[in-house]
Amino acid sequence: MPAIKTGKKTEKYTTEFKVKAVEWSHQAHRSVKSVAEALDIHPMMLSRWRKEHREGKFAMKRVKRAPEDAKKKITEQDEINRLKRQIAELQEENDILKKFQRFQAEERQKRSDSSGNTNKSTA
Repeated sequence: MPAIKTGKKTEKYTTEFKVKAVEWSHQAHRSVKSVAEALDIHPMMLSRWRKEHREGKFAMKRVKRAPEDAKKKITEQDEINRLKRQIAELQEENDILKKFQRFQAEERQKRSDSSGNTNKSTA
């Protein structure tokens, strides 16, 4: 009976590629998900590689060079994350300033209402 072909293409990754991906995923400012997206692999695959690396299945020297396109993607992703954090911080500051401005306007309104005509004429 012939083997069933699903039409899926299975990628074969080198040990160097796997080790470098694992090293990147262990860096403090990077998540498994962001590294997996940059390398165009599934996060579960990277998690499996991390486990295999812990178990010593990748017995080789550390690799110093990574594919240029992967480095570029990760650098871009880091920049995007930094900018998103900065946008969130600026939006929070802007909201605080708006609240303070409303507070000041209300205080001015209260002062002007209370300092208005206190002499009530009775007729």
